[in-house]
Amino acid sequence: MYEPLPRSNLFMSLIGVPAALKAASDPSVLPERKIFDEFSLAGKVAVVTGGNQGLGLEIALAIAEAGAVVYVFDIAEHPGDHFTAAAEYIKKLGGALNYFTVDVTQQKTVWDKFEAIGSIEGRMDICFAAAGICETSPFLECEATNFQRIMDVNANGVLFAAQGAGRQMTRLGTPGSIILISSIAGSVCTQGMTITAYQASKAAVLQMGRSMAAELGPHKIRVNTISPGMMDTKLVKSTLDEETRTLLINRSTLGRIGRPEEIRGVAVWLASDASSFCTGSEIVMDGGHCVW
Repeated sequence: MYEPLPRSNLFMSLIGVPAALKAASDPSVLPERKIFDEFSLAGKVAVVTGGNQGLGLEIALAIAEAGAVVYVFDIAEHPGDHFTAAAEYIKKLGGALNYFTVDVTQQKTVWDKFEAIGSIEGRMDICFAAAGICETSPFLECEATNFQRIMDVNANGVLFAAQGAGRQMTRLGTPGSIILISSIAGSVCTQGMTITAYQASKAAVLQMGRSMAAELGPHKIRVNTISPGMMDTKLVKSTLDEETRTLLINRSTLGRIGRPEEIRGVAVWLASDASSFCTGSEIVMDGGHCVW
């Protein structure tokens, strides 16, 4: 049996039209601007996998700016220059990005790290499973090791991170939001690119998100996916030649590829109370690539 979702401190007070009606009937109730409060992540604890660079780092910085305590997992032994700059930036704003070397393909390691963070913080509110790799290989030449390596990171790694977060959310009784990073490559063919393994892995993420949303809903845990299109990241650049880049730009209704920082808004929205009735959804941000 489903129970009503516990209301956060924000939603314990009236917002929207009910607030306006209350103010109209009670002169002692003063109007307040609360829309931005709905996007606040103050006091929440978050984990971002693949957050050393690229979209993962943009997400980590954005939710830290919104007030979350953020832990970043990545494979590198030491954080890169971009992470260091972002960590220093958020430190000056009174926040923090905490870096941990974690191989997301190791289920027990991932689970244990989530448990340690949950025990320290006493809660687990947000998880972005953003770790991913991409390698080009013609379909007829794609070797088993290549296919398995990509699936291990992009599919298994997402599964293990979502499990780690969900286990702590249920253990600690904190309704949460889990966001999986997929790609438009999980649902449409990317013209001019030989990335069958990558596309298969991202298709798996899309269906995992729907299945997780159905299973975790009774625990008050929301699960959604973000499917970016062509973004100006190191990962994308490594798989595109100039001809293919031009082809993909021409397929965008906006006539360009995306900037990594353009994921910030949708990331904060999905992590926050502003999206409290959104689960099992795929949010496509591709500059209109898929409208054709």
